[in-house]
Order: sequence, then structure tokens, then C-alpha cells
Amino acid sequence: MKVITILGATGSVGVNTLEIIRDNPNDFEVYALTARCNIELLYQQCLQFKPNYAVVVSEDLASKLANDLAEVNSQTMVLYGESALIEVASAKAVDMVMAAIVGIAGLKSTYAAIEKGKTILLANKETLVSAGEIFIHAAKKSGAVILPVDSEHNAIFQCLPEYAKAYDEQTIAKIILTASGGPFLDKPLNELKNITPDEACAHPNWRMGRKISVDSSTMMNKALEVIEAYWLFGVPVERIEVLIHPQSIVHSMVEYHDGSFIAQLGSPDMKTPIGYAMYYPKRHKVNVPKLDFTAKPLSFSTLDLERFAVISLVYQILKEKNYAAAIVLNAANEVLVEAFLAEKIQYLQIIKYIEQALKALQFDKARTIDEVIAIDAKTRKYVVDLIGTICK
Repeated sequence: MKVITILGATGSVGVNTLEIIRDNPNDFEVYALTARCNIELLYQQCLQFKPNYAVVVSEDLASKLANDLAEVNSQTMVLYGESALIEVASAKAVDMVMAAIVGIAGLKSTYAAIEKGKTILLANKETLVSAGEIFIHAAKKSGAVILPVDSEHNAIFQCLPEYAKAYDEQTIAKIILTASGGPFLDKPLNELKNITPDEACAHPNWRMGRKISVDSSTMMNKALEVIEAYWLFGVPVERIEVLIHPQSIVHSMVEYHDGSFIAQLGSPDMKTPIGYAMYYPKRHKVNVPKLDFTAKPLSFSTLDLERFAVISLVYQILKEKNYAAAIVLNAANEVLVEAFLAEKIQYLQIIKYIEQALKALQFDKARTIDEVIAIDAKTRKYVVDLIGTICK
């Protein structure tokens, strides 16, 4: 039985992880569940899975959740704040950590788990985007195992040779990330100015949170995945290709020098990559819809870099090894997506102001987590001030 902490239990990845645990109660013991502020759902999860600890963002929320759990004689202890996240992620009893907190907020707790040599089920892109070099070095030092949960990187992991599970220039020609193109793939560019948050969040294939849905529509999601693949698999950026595949059936593939392409296919359901990571190196039954190859044809097309300009930005960042710029890119995007969802800026301004932030902010390479967080904070302040100026 594996003991697991789920960072971000009330998000879509956390919920799917718990569904797998519910279906396989003899395989996993839940040590801790964490959430930002959705204590209603976290309360229900605590009753069902009986974790040792539940962690929320603030003392007020922790007090309310603790009182609610006490009324039903729950033994779950409620903690709050970043220090509590670090504690439940790095605890000696924990074997495995699902890192599914959205954004930079999951950085320190995931790093703490890596330092303790845990198995990390990595669903948080921003961890490697902002601190990839630091995290990979720490994992090698501690012996931590990082298993990708993103459907694309999980697919690549499945397609790599078993002897390496990393890029090998003697055998691998290219790593290919597939992208659905989001809800605006065929929409004329001149019609994107007045896109609403609800339209941007209406992904044709995947059910996701609002932030990641917007990222998918701008292709920022894929841009972050390029950086993630660069660090996860040690692959040169010129060997990473993004290919449009609207059906989201081929989740990604690896091209070999002998002319072979090995791809991972499946229904667009996050339980497949989550289950693969949870049971690796074995495979285990997961309750997902079966893939019907006769339902619709599969199609592929090259990436339109005018429509999805953020991909070019990322390739340039990696070619120049300007890793601090990746922190700026991610932080600026988080602030701008939040502003767009709050209807403070227009859809097309997301990428426009990311480009502006990249030009305005230049930092030396971050060598510690605290330096990463400092660059992130300075970027957020710059973008918040920029939005305020625009709104005025």
C-alpha cells in the first residue's frame, strides 16, 4: 500500500486521483489532502478518504473546516499555510506526492518533497517552467522520482525506451507534443478581440479548470509543456516539435532515427495518465471510456506561429538558455489570465502584455527557490501595475 499526499485535492487532477483511490482502496492510503479555499469539497473528501491531515490557505478557513469535521467526530487534523503544505509533502510516512496545485503556489511544497526523495506525480507545469534546472538537480541528488502526469508528457514517457526514459540522441530523432488547438483553432484572427472568458474556457475535448482552459486557447499551455519536456527528458529544444491534432487522441509521440514513430493513444481522460503514474512501472485498470477508432478520423497539421505566437517566445527563451525569462513568462501569464477572467483586459492582450513584460524585465539566472520566487514577485508587480495603468 502506497501512502500519498495530494497537493491540490479539489482541482480536476486531485478529484480524478481520488476517484482512482476510491476504486482501489487496498492500494493507497491518503496521508494528506490540501486545497486553497474549497473547504466544502475538501470536507466531503475528508469524510470519504479519512486523511491524517487537511491543509487550507488561511487560519479562518482552517478553523471552519476543523469545526465542521469535529461535529462528525473526524480524526483528520486541519492545518493551514505554506509551512503546512511543506510538512505534509515531505513527511517521513509519505511515499508519493501528487503535485497538482495550480501555478507557482505549489513550488516550495513540491521542492520539499523532492529534497526528501519522494516519488513525485507531477501535474504542476509551473514547477519545471520556473525552476526546472533547480528541481532536476535536486531530484538527482536526493533520488526522487519525477513521473509526469500531464497527458502529453506522460505519453512521451510511455513512448521512450525503457532502458532510458530520457532523450538519447543516438536513437531518438524528435519528441512531438500534440496540441488540440483549443476552441479558436479555426476562428479568424480578427474575431478574437472580443472573446469572452466563457468562450475561452469552452475547450472542445478536455474538462479543465478555467485558468488552464484559457492557457489552452492561447497555446500558453503548450508553450509551458515545451519547457517542461526540455527539463523532464533532457531534450534539446530543436528536437521538440508541436503538432496540431484537434481530436486529442494521439497524446504525443516520439520519432526514432530508424524511421519509427511510437505514439500513445487514448480517450481524452486525465485518469489514464494519472493511473499510469500512480501504478508505474506496472499498468492497472482505470475506469475510462474506451477509444473507438471508427468514431472520427484523426488529423494533423503544422502549427500556425502567427496565431500562437507564444510558442516562438518559448523556443527563443530555451535557445538562449534565458531561464529567468521563463519565470517572467509564467508569472506574467498567471496575472494576465486572472485579469482576463475578471474581464479587466481583452483576450488578445494576454500575449501582448507577456511580450511587453519579457522586453521590460531582465534578470540573472535564479539559483535557488527563493530567487525564483523573487523574480516571480517582481514580475507580478510589474504586470499588476501595467494592468492598473491600462484600466485607468
